[in-house]
Order: sequence, then structure tokens, then C-alpha cells
Amino acid sequence: MNKNPYEILGVTKDASDVDIKKAYHKLVMKYHPDKNPGDKTAEEKFKEVNNAFDILKDPQKRAAYDRFGDAAFAGGNGASAGAGFGGNPFGNGAFHFNMGGGDMGGMEDILREAMRGFGFGGGFGGDRRNGTQQQSGRDLLDEVVIELKDAFFGTTHTVKFSSAVKCEKCNGNGTADGKPAPTCKTCGGTGYVHARQGFFAVETPCPDCNGLGRKIDKKCTACGGIGTINKQRTLDVKIPAGIQDGARLRLAGMGEAGPNGGRAGDFYLDIRIKPDKKFERVGDDLLMHIDIDFPTLAMGGEVEIETIDDKKLSVKIPSGTQVGERLRIRSHGMPNGRGGFGDLYIETGVIVPKKLTEKQKKALSEFAGIKSEKKGWF
Repeated sequence: MNKNPYEILGVTKDASDVDIKKAYHKLVMKYHPDKNPGDKTAEEKFKEVNNAFDILKDPQKRAAYDRFGDAAFAGGNGASAGAGFGGNPFGNGAFHFNMGGGDMGGMEDILREAMRGFGFGGGFGGDRRNGTQQQSGRDLLDEVVIELKDAFFGTTHTVKFSSAVKCEKCNGNGTADGKPAPTCKTCGGTGYVHARQGFFAVETPCPDCNGLGRKIDKKCTACGGIGTINKQRTLDVKIPAGIQDGARLRLAGMGEAGPNGGRAGDFYLDIRIKPDKKFERVGDDLLMHIDIDFPTLAMGGEVEIETIDDKKLSVKIPSGTQVGERLRIRSHGMPNGRGGFGDLYIETGVIVPKKLTEKQKKALSEFAGIKSEKKGWF
């Protein structure tokens, strides 16, 4: 990585999380491949924006960058380690990143590497199975923009992309016979060996197993001993009814497969909801504007509206309703996730006719002539 994430998003170093998120969504919509088909410059900008946001939205990664700069993500430790800055395994503009999986990322991994350098070992986590150190697969992230009506009913988003999956020939073990490789005798399955350098004990990857913890003598011909292969995937993500704008869904274990039997990463889906022409959402409530003729506002009556679920609803307008007043209709808003619904508010406007008949003009003139008897009518 060689570009400042703050400069990419156009924010200052002391920008709040809200400002960073606003800047990100503005730029990601501007450079989205769907809006710039065939534009390589826009595609690169899109990748840069996504990767910059991946660093700044994560408190640990942001703190690491603020303290160490690019060095915090050197040697494959960046937001998109393994894919380079701007890695993009999706064909529809989505991207992937590491959220604590096999590639180093975040303050925890920096501390782990620092502790190894001083001979304390990797005591900050990792995926250890059967006494050996295994890398987890990377997490994947996609973003989808849906209609408000889709958020009301719930929908399914289908993602097509290429990622690492477990090699079927060796069952993910990376061996020619498909069985788990024996524990490396040199490192005892830890994946690291110790050496003395003056007063310090330095821990380095085991030269015999390359840090895997298991010694593979004969590698699988399909995956070359890695235990994973790249494959086209289709994933259907169910978006629940009532989901909020900016929500993130998590599908555990649906990310990239971990090498040599390591656990799979997770899949995340960020939800964006388009502004609706008819309804404005406020939490679980909905707001709509309707224009009503003056006699109905003054004397009362009923109007028919169409709700977000395409149902016809008759609404009573009380006499003396003012322009701009909001009428509340209970339980006709968005699903609230607790088995109920928010409310629907109707903001009233007035219909002013552009043409009047002589009879209508006369009636209005007579009404205007007695306005002084009832102050405040106009």
C-alpha cells in the first residue's frame, strides 16, 4: 500500500466515523463499476476507496495506520493482503478483505508478530487444530443497494464471485493421499522455530514446513499442497424484512476456505437502501406527503392512500386539519424485527386549483368577505 487512506476518502486525520462513512458512500457510488462500465480509472478508484475505508472503519487498523503508517501493513499485512491494494475477487464491484483471518491484519497481528520477535510465541490467537498452527481463510465483503420496498418485504441477493474453496481431491489437507499430513518434527507442529540472537530468542517460520506445522512429503496434484483451489461460487444471501440502511449481514464460514484445512472465513453483506420517491423512512416509521383539497381540510372527510405494501387504505381527515400537519396511522410502517411494525405518518398539503369557474370565484369571494368574523382562517 502506498496511498494515504485519509487522502483517498478526502477526510482529515481527526475525522469522525460518521464523516468517514459519508465520504466512503459518496465516493463508492461515484466510482462504482455499474456506473462507469469499461472505465479502468474509475475501477481503480473504486478499489482504492474500498481498501481505504476497510482500514479507517476498523478502530484497530486505523490506530495501527496512525501509529505506523504503511509499515503497519507491510509484507502482506494490509487491508486486502494477498490480493494487493485494491484486490477484487468479485465481478460486480464487490471486494474482499481480512477481518482477523489467516493474513495478518489489525493491531492484534502486529502485537503477535512483535511478541514472536522477542521470543514469546504467538499467544494472541490463530487457528490451532490437533496441536498445529493453521491459517484461517479470508473474510469476504459485498455491498448491495436495494429498494425500500425490498427492505419492507425482505429479499434475496445473489452474489457471483471467485474465491478459494477446499480442494475436493485432498479434502483440504494438501496431501497426495488426502490424509492429514504428519506433524512437523522440526517445530513440533507450532510452525515456528527459535534461535538465539544475543540476549533475545527470535521466533521464525519453520524452514521444513514453511510455518504450516505439518510436513507434506507428497503434495496434492490438484492444489499443489495448499489445500484450496479457486472456483466460481454463487451465494444467495437472505435479507430480512425491516433491515436498516447501513446494516451488515454475516454468514459464518461462507468466506474463503483456509489453506491446509484451516477454518473458512466469513461472508459479509453491507446493505444500502435507495431513497424512495413516495416514502421517507425514519427508523421503523414511514412518512408520506399527500395534497388534499381545501374543503376536506376545513370540513373533514376521507382520502384514500396506497401503503408501501400496495394496499388501499381509507384515512379520515379531521375538520380543521392544517397544512403541514401530520396524521398518524399505527402499524403501517416498516417491520421492526420484533413481530410488529412502525407507524405511517401522513403530512398534509393543500391542492390549489389553477382555474376556477365563475361560480367558484363567487363562492370564494363571499367566503373571503366574511373572513374578519373568524380570525385566523387565512
